[in-house]
Amino acid sequence: MSKYDQQQKEQIIKRLIFDNPWWQSGKIAEDYDAMPRRPYIDLFYPIVADLSLRRAAILMGPRRVGKTVMIYHCIKRLIDSGVDPQRIIYMSIDTPIYSNVSLDDLFSYARTALHKEDADGFFVFYDEIQYLKDWEVHLKSMVDTYRKTKFVASGSAAAALKMKSNESGAGRFTDFMLPPLTFFEFLQLQQRDGNVIEETDRSICPYGTLDIDKLNEDFFEYINYGGYPEVVFSEKIKENPGQYIKNDIVEKVLRRDLPSLYGISDIQELNKLFLYIAFRSGNEFSYETLSSEAGIKKDTIKKYLEYLEAAFLIKVVNRIDQSAKKMQRVTSMKIYLTNPTLRCALFAPISESDDACGEMVETAIYDQWILGEKTNFYYANWSKGREKGEVDIVWVEASSQKAFSLAEIKWTDKFYEDPSQLKSLRKFLEVNDGIRKIIVTTKSKLGRSTIDGNTFLFIPSALYAYWVSKYLFEEKTNQILLPENDA
Repeated sequence: MSKYDQQQKEQIIKRLIFDNPWWQSGKIAEDYDAMPRRPYIDLFYPIVADLSLRRAAILMGPRRVGKTVMIYHCIKRLIDSGVDPQRIIYMSIDTPIYSNVSLDDLFSYARTALHKEDADGFFVFYDEIQYLKDWEVHLKSMVDTYRKTKFVASGSAAAALKMKSNESGAGRFTDFMLPPLTFFEFLQLQQRDGNVIEETDRSICPYGTLDIDKLNEDFFEYINYGGYPEVVFSEKIKENPGQYIKNDIVEKVLRRDLPSLYGISDIQELNKLFLYIAFRSGNEFSYETLSSEAGIKKDTIKKYLEYLEAAFLIKVVNRIDQSAKKMQRVTSMKIYLTNPTLRCALFAPISESDDACGEMVETAIYDQWILGEKTNFYYANWSKGREKGEVDIVWVEASSQKAFSLAEIKWTDKFYEDPSQLKSLRKFLEVNDGIRKIIVTTKSKLGRSTIDGNTFLFIPSALYAYWVSKYLFEEKTNQILLPENDA
């Protein structure tokens, strides 16, 4: 080993000792320990803790949703459960001194720092792993080589990570998606969920509220500030959330992550398109409109939409017609931000009187479904002569291509007072039988009404957002099944 290589190794070891204070203290840093635990840790930690499961755990998600914090909380749980702190190794791959150092060498240097010759029984965390070229190949090799050590990796640009892990890590990786805060988490983390109560009559909604006005206030605070844990818990950031989100989330994704992943040369062009979409979240777009308004070629638009979706900044929702049939040629689609806080931070917080209120309520509700990784939904839009119609959310059976559930997102009580005004919904029901659930959200009203032989359930938007996000969290809790151990 050359003198330079020896010096570099010594510097790396010093950095590893600095990054792993529990080797000496037996505790994680106090600031991380004090941070609130997201409920998702109860789903992720069992995957981390199981040494018999010979798979690397891949923690994916957009920037600033708390992936690193969750890793530290997992480390604390491991220590509290009796794991030797000197068997837990953490390293962030974006640390400059770790550049161009292999995962294997980093693991070896950590064991040298710990004076450990064996390689069994370790928990090794590789944070920000996307900064290592061909990380999936290296990580798979580590899993195969060190069969009695558990590897955990985290990274942003979720879809790109997922694609690579699926392609190269088959049978060796367990993927876990950490989304932005859901409305259920937002209330729970701030201990405001006491306003939501279990309903005795669950035929309309499993939950009610003691104070709908207060719940609506919380809902708008969630829309404006609630997507990111740091924004929620920092009054200083709340004073200027736009600066935080623009600099620490949007700029890093648009100017660093996506250009490096996909070789984008015109960063300004990508930024322009994203801002155009963000301001109009929940609107219907066509490639032609996007191209003309943003001044970008249609083929480039298609690629950029794929990249923005891969980075978990947007969700493209495809269109069906009145009979629930997919469009043979995709010419238009709805596009939603995956987090309403993005729009409010980039432009301005909204109130109930703002023109964008309806779109942001719709975006927030859509996002609860998106964050739950449910993708079997569309929006319906049709035009026949002078007759036009649209339904906000339509769930469709993949096998039969038949609609089975509908939701119309409204921020008003007028349709509760006069359901006959729901003309598009009624037109859709005329040509689609077998619809099991029809939900219309309101501002404050909870109830049901029967029209044309169909039962409409009216649920306040805030209450519906809570129900969806809690239901999907509980569903994920029940469905987290660890793969069987590999032979």
